[in-house]
Amino acid sequence: MKPFEGEARMFKNLEVFKISYAMAVHAGQKQAVAAQNVANSDTPEYQARSLAPFSETYQIHTSMGDNAGQRATRERHLNGVIAGHMADPVIDDEAVASPNGNTVSLEGEMLKSLDAKRQHDRALAIYNSSLGILRATLSRQ
Repeated sequence: MKPFEGEARMFKNLEVFKISYAMAVHAGQKQAVAAQNVANSDTPEYQARSLAPFSETYQIHTSMGDNAGQRATRERHLNGVIAGHMADPVIDDEAVASPNGNTVSLEGEMLKSLDAKRQHDRALAIYNSSLGILRATLSRQ
């Protein structure tokens, strides 16, 4: 069977796997920020934090030449680079402060946590679907 033009290039760089991985990592980071907000829900003057949407963070990393690959968040991680740390959470400016100055809304954090779970599930579905397509393609050769 004669290979199609550009076929070899396609299998060297499977961007869909990198995107699904980056989406899953972002979902985990989003969940961690929501958990941190819930943990500090009784701390006076604590400002709720949130992450930028995945589409914005992925565009920033790819425009800077980042391949959205693995990142080390601690020195002891085996893969990645220490400079590629977790996306910096920003203070949520739209949050309303309680009398003690805390801006965490437990209901809002539950919704953020649910959104992070859905994003992670979506990333796994994309990965599994792409893997199935790749396996089907390779089994026919």
